[in-house]
Amino acid sequence: MASESAVRKSLFAVGIELDGEGYHPRAWRRAGHEPTLLLSPRRLRAQVAAAENAGFTFATFDDSIAPAGEIAGRIDAIGRASFVAATTSTIGLVPVVATTYGEPFHISTQLATLDYASRGRAGWLAADDPDTARTWGAAPRVTEDDIRHERGDAIEVARRLWDSWEDDAVVRDYAAGKFLNRDRLHHIDFIGETFSVKGPSIVPRPPQGQVVVFGYGTEQSGIDVALVSGAQPSDAVAAVQRARESGAARVLVDLTVALDTPTETAAERLADLGSDVTTNRPVPLHFSGSAADLVVLLTELSAHADGVRLHPVVLDEDLPVLARYVLPALLRAGIAHRPVPGSTLRANLGLSRPANRYAKELTR
Repeated sequence: MASESAVRKSLFAVGIELDGEGYHPRAWRRAGHEPTLLLSPRRLRAQVAAAENAGFTFATFDDSIAPAGEIAGRIDAIGRASFVAATTSTIGLVPVVATTYGEPFHISTQLATLDYASRGRAGWLAADDPDTARTWGAAPRVTEDDIRHERGDAIEVARRLWDSWEDDAVVRDYAAGKFLNRDRLHHIDFIGETFSVKGPSIVPRPPQGQVVVFGYGTEQSGIDVALVSGAQPSDAVAAVQRARESGAARVLVDLTVALDTPTETAAERLADLGSDVTTNRPVPLHFSGSAADLVVLLTELSAHADGVRLHPVVLDEDLPVLARYVLPALLRAGIAHRPVPGSTLRANLGLSRPANRYAKELTR
């Protein structure tokens, strides 16, 4: 029988964050394109294609309605993911969508639509955005309990709505003139502290049954994939263990990377950018150095975690090195596995397709 470590390595996922110019707030100063192309569809399409061709399991697209770093503008994350859904065939597409103040009904339907557009490759990184209350015109959520409660309610509503259509609800019986079996649609009747949702959804159950839900930290409820990190690799490994003990199905390590390029070392590049790396996301584990040394670190992490999500410091400089040296080495060693066309994000993360909760109730 294969050991737990061997099984984990067989499913080791490698994701990448593709928002903006990179993780460093001054990454735009070293971008390899004209400034006007930052928000262009051509650049987005090329960037995601490069990640897919390299063999990444999934890409995330950060988002917030609050300004980020030195670049104040960005395109909506679900819109970006939906745009590239039609031009890609294997890479998972995971937009960041804040649960704070958002309308969970709309979040649920938008993500279900993304799952249809991508043919089962949609994910959702459920984040918090408590400082944007004024923009939303909402009452601020100021305590950790309030924020956690709203996040949990939003995820629960989305999951119920995805199940509100059973898989066989659409019958398309042309002879009988019947499109739907209304007995297979369900009100979700959710009543929370800050919102209530009746349902059902307006979008049939997504191809994956449930879109894959990602979340930060070791103690989030309702998620499929926990993203953890730590100041040192040993701290990240300890966080992986805590997340497993709290019941997370899959645990991935968040890691920022600055790599040596053919013309400059990672240290020289970081010195040019400046050291004030700031972000509103908790991503403290950092690697800088050669591609070979990064492969060693990822191989070590593969014995503990179910994968990693890499945050290139400058996308235009680090993504080519990852694609040319790091991913090929992981694929050759059997650490990472290139997703194949037709597979779902769930399958590539080792997650099963969940049964519909309402169908289960009817068969008791």
